[in-house]
Amino acid sequence: MPRITVAGSDASFECTAGDTILRAALREGIGMPYSCNVGSCGNCRFELVEGAVDHARADAPAWSERDLKRNRWLGCQAIPQGDCTVKFRSTPDALAPARPALRQAQLVSVEDVTRDIREFRFAVEGPDAFEPGQYALISAPQIASARAYSMANLPGDGLWHFQIKRVPGGALTGYLFDTLAPGGTVTLDGPYGTAYLRPDSPRDLILMAGGSGLSPMVSIARGAAATGLTAHRKVHFLYGCRSRADLFDPSLVTSIDPAISLTAVLSEPDAGWDGATGFLHDHADATFGAALAEAEIYFAGPAAMSGAIQRMAHDSGVPMTQLHFDEFY
Repeated sequence: MPRITVAGSDASFECTAGDTILRAALREGIGMPYSCNVGSCGNCRFELVEGAVDHARADAPAWSERDLKRNRWLGCQAIPQGDCTVKFRSTPDALAPARPALRQAQLVSVEDVTRDIREFRFAVEGPDAFEPGQYALISAPQIASARAYSMANLPGDGLWHFQIKRVPGGALTGYLFDTLAPGGTVTLDGPYGTAYLRPDSPRDLILMAGGSGLSPMVSIARGAAATGLTAHRKVHFLYGCRSRADLFDPSLVTSIDPAISLTAVLSEPDAGWDGATGFLHDHADATFGAALAEAEIYFAGPAAMSGAIQRMAHDSGVPMTQLHFDEFY
């Protein structure tokens, strides 16, 4: 089993066959920075000082020929071929309370949420601990690579729920939607993610979701209610989509706690729509204004939406420590 040594420190860890350097580090409680876990953000980039690695995903968007020439690799894709020495800056912020683990999971039930989002509920082996807003990697033998999906529920009953949007041509979503039936199994690797609920913050919460970004925001809303935050803090839940056909049953959120305010924002409304219109970030800016800088903001959704919210938050003076998001899409 390869041993990975972190240059300039006393830290080292073992990496089991087929595991990546990032995930092995996190399993051992070593805070290697990361966000997306699927090769798209580049936050887990490291320098290979000694040894050899292969990339699980040769076409990872965040990895370039320039990186290769500098012997820099992505921790989430790098599989060591033997003992290695690597260089990166460890941070405790990359570590969540529960360490990630591989586990088998059996599909228990499936329920439609919108016309192209379904909730898949899996019974997991072993401890089911995770923080509201975290995600797991789902893989199946028939599919070449794992994909990241956020949990929508809270831990404690041995189940992990995922609200997943069908991606046209997506291998894994096609398998989940069209092939996997209750009783079937997948492999879950998690929990991962640092954009989870901070219950000790004294600020009001603004949750913004688009598409399957609904899943982690529902989990955070449930976590806020379960920990009693809704009794003394305002919780605003904003959901952005194109049309009324893309909306979910509002009771999905309103049944969590009546104190949570829900607003749907449509970018392409029909003539009969009398609710909020436009883009989600513009609505948030117009609605909250200067109060944005005093809120704890969580968001998840498509890359374009995520980028727009980040720019809006920056222009509104929101400190980065009050923005919580993961960069997988």
